[in-house]
Amino acid sequence: MEIRIKGLNKNYYSEGKKIEALFEVDLTIPANRIFTLLGPSGCGKTTLLRCIVGLEMPDAGEIAIGGEIVFSSSKNIYVPPEKRGLGMVFQTYAIWPHMNVFDNVAYPLQTRNESKEEIARKVEKTLHFVQLDGFGSRPATKLSGGQQQRVALARALVAEPKVILFDEPLSNLDAKLREETRKELRSFLTELGITAVYVTHDRIEALSLSDAVAVMKSGRIIEMGTPREIYFASDRRFVADFTGRANFIEGRVAADGDLFTMIDTAIGPIACEKKAAASPGKAATVCIRPEFIRVLKGDSKGGENIFRGRVESLVFVGDAYEGEIRVGETLLIFRIEPTTAVREGEEIALHFDPRHCSILLN
Repeated sequence: MEIRIKGLNKNYYSEGKKIEALFEVDLTIPANRIFTLLGPSGCGKTTLLRCIVGLEMPDAGEIAIGGEIVFSSSKNIYVPPEKRGLGMVFQTYAIWPHMNVFDNVAYPLQTRNESKEEIARKVEKTLHFVQLDGFGSRPATKLSGGQQQRVALARALVAEPKVILFDEPLSNLDAKLREETRKELRSFLTELGITAVYVTHDRIEALSLSDAVAVMKSGRIIEMGTPREIYFASDRRFVADFTGRANFIEGRVAADGDLFTMIDTAIGPIACEKKAAASPGKAATVCIRPEFIRVLKGDSKGGENIFRGRVESLVFVGDAYEGEIRVGETLLIFRIEPTTAVREGEEIALHFDPRHCSILLN
């Protein structure tokens, strides 16, 4: 089901002050896709999710799910949560302590009066997905925190709703299990062909799980796109910075050529992927991800996007070396292969591929 949101506003009041949790949010969430709301704590993403499910009452605007208006301030429409046909996985566990694992997961199916055989089949399948095979008879309160969160996830998935909403459901899992569950979750949701709205502050979850991402800041949606568009081609410094580590080099547009745009910076001219709005003399910021800084072999003297610098720090993190290189007065972070022979204090040559140098216009 497609979700359409128009002009949504939600305010809170504290000590006589108005706090804009959501401001004029316009958003279309496509049907049968995994759509993620990404942003820092307090940006409004959970408030927006709760407005969609009906747990928060917006001050203004309209929400339609599958063509049916479930909230409208102008038309005085409010459909309660239980009648919106949505599944929800909360950040907290929200499981029933007096029930065992099977009954917690089976509850949505029992309320629909499905047969015992069908309930048993679906619960078994879902518990297998969340890696809780054989846990059906265990008391829910005797599970670890991560296991309880997986019970909550299974309960929301078992009824196979047309729309399911996730409020950071993997936050209590350990790193390895979170990665495994993330992969399985995407596979499961894709197989079901349902609309999923996912809230997270974790960029890895957002980029790896989603078909589309909306980045939020201060109650507003500031950019939307596919994960690759958000990561590689953002126009905003906040988005580029929030979605991954990046170097930001201030400068001005020197020339706009046929293939590349030249930016004059403190470390010298940098050729970047062409940007239509980059007119000469305009202030601009060059954004370069650490993984796209290449260390050159030999005594490279110069050339397009070739610079010399001194390695200030170097840390081995297993699958790579991460460190800092000082080029003139500018300190750049970089990430290189662990087999590269580079040492702290060494002067090296480095190269930026223009295709991986993006321009953020100020």
